[in-house]
Amino acid sequence: MKWLPTLARLALLALLVVFVTNPGWFEPLLKPLTENNAPAIYNQGDLLTLTLLHLRTVAIATLGAIVVAVGLAILVTRPFGTEFLPLSRSLVNIGQTFPPVAVLALAVPAVGFGEKPTLIALFLYGLLPIFENALTGLTTLPANVVEAARGAGMTPAQRLLKVELPLALPVMLAGIRLSVVISLATATIGSTVAAKTLGEVIIAGLLSNNLAFVLQGGLIVAAIAVLIHDGFLAVERMAARRMGRDR
Repeated sequence: MKWLPTLARLALLALLVVFVTNPGWFEPLLKPLTENNAPAIYNQGDLLTLTLLHLRTVAIATLGAIVVAVGLAILVTRPFGTEFLPLSRSLVNIGQTFPPVAVLALAVPAVGFGEKPTLIALFLYGLLPIFENALTGLTTLPANVVEAARGAGMTPAQRLLKVELPLALPVMLAGIRLSVVISLATATIGSTVAAKTLGEVIIAGLLSNNLAFVLQGGLIVAAIAVLIHDGFLAVERMAARRMGRDR
């Protein structure tokens, strides 16, 4: 019965693809949730396009957060950078200190409406989990492995790239997974500042009191979050098993 979870994920993926490419097929299921002959399927934009734009926004913000957060974690775990740990923690906590809505409100006057303020909010919000997990991974390495690498004559750069980062990868991936899932949900509020995300569907439903719109926007985001979460978990397990064999 170990194949059941995999089968369920594949079924969810197939259902998601069918829904965003052919939403009209599901109209009979959503029609009872509407009132006064309102449309059951979002008709002010293409669901597939909005889904892809939503994923693109999350991907760009997450990649930026990975570069900065992992870079800071590497810096503060080097002998010359340990003094910057308190400052680095303060920087990555900025996004968690202010709610995303507040960050959007502050970013709009500076960069205007659209995707840019959403990217800023998601980038700041995603820093903390990636940084803390990267820091944990780099500071809890097996001492005997690090010493063996040093004894083998590896340079600091070689130890970082060939030993430390590969061993810390499973823990780092857990932080990235958390950041991505948070960003997927948080990105929906980007539509309040004219960003093209699935939040557009949810907001349209709230404004028109159309539960069908709200439900389809929310379910698409939830399905993507579940699939990406499970995908990262699988990669983490593979990386952990590989590191275990290499050690």
